[in-house]
Formats: sequence, structure tokens, C-alpha cells
Amino acid sequence: MGLMKAALAAAGSTLADQWKEFFYCDALDSDVLVVKGQKRLGGKSSNTKGSDNIISQGSGIAVADGQCMMIVEQGKIVEFASEPGEYTFDSSSEPSIFAGNLSDSIAKSFDTFAMRVGFGGSTGKDQRVYYFNMKELMDNKFGTPNPVPFRVVDSRIGLDIDVSLRCSGVYSYKIADPILFYTNVCGNITSAFTRDEIEKQLKSEFLSALQPALAKLSALEIRPNQIVAHNTALEDAMNEALSQKWAATRGLQIVSIALGSVTLPDEDAELIKTLQRNATLANPNMAGATLVAAQADAMKAAASNSAGAMTGFMGMGMAAQSGGFNAQNLFTMGNQTAPVQQSQPAQQPHATPVGGWTCSCGAANSGNFCSNCGSPKPSADWTCSCGTVNSGKFCSNCGSPRA
Repeated sequence: MGLMKAALAAAGSTLADQWKEFFYCDALDSDVLVVKGQKRLGGKSSNTKGSDNIISQGSGIAVADGQCMMIVEQGKIVEFASEPGEYTFDSSSEPSIFAGNLSDSIAKSFDTFAMRVGFGGSTGKDQRVYYFNMKELMDNKFGTPNPVPFRVVDSRIGLDIDVSLRCSGVYSYKIADPILFYTNVCGNITSAFTRDEIEKQLKSEFLSALQPALAKLSALEIRPNQIVAHNTALEDAMNEALSQKWAATRGLQIVSIALGSVTLPDEDAELIKTLQRNATLANPNMAGATLVAAQADAMKAAASNSAGAMTGFMGMGMAAQSGGFNAQNLFTMGNQTAPVQQSQPAQQPHATPVGGWTCSCGAANSGNFCSNCGSPKPSADWTCSCGTVNSGKFCSNCGSPRA
């Protein structure tokens, strides 16, 4: 009796599954990542008793823009399509008398009937169509609950400190590898896989990757207030930081990041300003200009001194005597350390005129004194009749006058 019942059930299901199915997926909501495809049945359709999770030979499957389709048979991916259009499933293991050669289809249908009898009239098979949302999934908000360390580097002034950074904004991502996402994330879902099922995990990993991504921006000497202008660099750094967890494991990819705000604690912001100001004053010219401005303010304050302007200016004079108003010294230091401009080619010394002489400074002269430094003309050496070489007007040996 049980065998007869199983045979009748197998025959009925085999005949019901002869009809070809048509699968189509409407536009996927932004919160839906994967959905199981459903058979499209009209009001007058005769295909109302077909088995669930059975796709007959020759069935049609439509794929819309922003979607990709995957066929899974017995838990294994057998077909995949990402281009929009209509596809015919002509490699199904479930025969249909409406597809292919009629005699072959009938023979295969009897084989299917015999197999289903062994399963008590059940199909003994599982075939599913899945549709993946390939669009950009936007408006994923994030914010740093705790400050993120950020290194501020400015090699021009020798600045290198660590500050605490807070930031918030939104990011978007997409499914870049549907096969990897299906294998490692959603699997054989019964109806739909939505974004809220992995949102907390993704947000936690996103915030964990934010710190090394910001470190890459710090290496580029980008200041905290400039981070919002380098979203592209931040996206690349985030994708690199998440490559193992998102790309290689789940098939996900960061598309864009929009920072709403980047803030520093007041003490860190004031510290950066102080160090930048001190580095600026290391330039003697800038320090001198700052000191001159301070002197101008001091003069204004002295002129309005409640004890009289003279008292105020006397105080300024005492400060100047103690070395507090040496702005000129700073300007002198700045001029000495300023880059030397390219000098004009040195002029060649004039040729020594006939009967003239060349001074020790290099100037050629014809008179008794150097026209450049004023040095007197050196006396020429002469030899006395006694054989002594002299430079004065009388011989140092015999006293004879110079000839």
C-alpha cells in the first residue's frame, strides 16, 4: 500500500514538474542583499502544482540591471550570470517534455519517476535561483565612540606629535564578488538576506580599520582639518585595511566615504597652534617682526599709562636696556642666515699699467697710493755698490745713499 502511494505521488510530481518555469526578480530594496527567486505564475497558469525548489529543463530566468543571478543545485553553484537579459536553463537535471527531443525527454522523465519512487514520491532534489543586489549600498552611518590616535607630522617645522581625533560620517559599499559572498556569508537562505543581519559586524570592523587608514593619511603629512578633503585617499586606505576581512573573505568593497566632521580636543588643538607658533618664531626675521609688533603695542600701552605717559616710556627704556627690545639684532641674524642670492660675476682686476704697481688688495695703480685701499706704494729693492740689497733710501751696511 505504501509503495502504491509513493508511486502515485512520484507520478503526480513528475507530471507537475514537466512545465517550464519563469523566474524574475523585481527591483531589490536597498536593505536587501540577496533574495531567493520565485516562479512567476499568472492567474490562468496551469503550472500550480509544481514542486518547490525544482527548475525544469528549458526554464527561463530574467536578470535586470543592478542584479546578478545564481543557480544552486544540491547546494552547489552550477550557473552564474551578471549581464542583464533573459537566460534559458538548458542544463537542468530535471527533464521536461516541452524542452529538447521529445523521446529523450520522455525517457528521462521515466528515470526521474523511478528515482522519486525511491524517495517515497518526493523529488530528492533541491534547485534554487538567487538574485544578488549589485547596486551601491549607501547611507551607512559611522562615528568614533572613543578618540582615535592620529599622528600630526610637519617636516617643514619639525612637528611630530600624537593627538586624539573624533570623526563621523557615512560610507557605502557593494557586493563585488557574489560567489564569495554566498559561500561565506548568506548560504542557502530561504527567502531574503538583509543588510541589518551583518550591519553591526561591518560597522565594528569599519571603525577598527579606520585607525590604520588614518595613519596612512598621517604619513602623507595631512593635517586633521584637511582629512575631509582627502576622501579618495581615505577610501583607498580603508579598502587596503579591510582587504582581508571584506574583500578576500566576504566579497565586499568600500565605494565611498563622506566625513561629516573631524574634531580635536581643545587642548590638542591649542597644543598644535602653540608648536606651530613657536616654530614660526624660530625664524629670526619672523621673531623680529613679532617683537616690533609687540613694541608698537607696548608704546600704545605706555602712552595710555594711568600714571602718566612718561612713566610708561621710562619702563620701556628700562626694558630696552635689559635687552628686551633687540629687534634689530634679530633682523641682522635673519639677514645673515638668509639664502645668499646669486652674485654677479666678479670683475677681473685691471691690468697693471706700464711703470705701475699692484697693491696687496689686488688693485692696479700708477701713483704712490692705492686707489682702492689707500696703502702706500711699496719701495722697490736696490743693490748698493758694496753688494748689500736694500729697500730704504740708504744702504744698511755702508750708509751710501740710493743711486
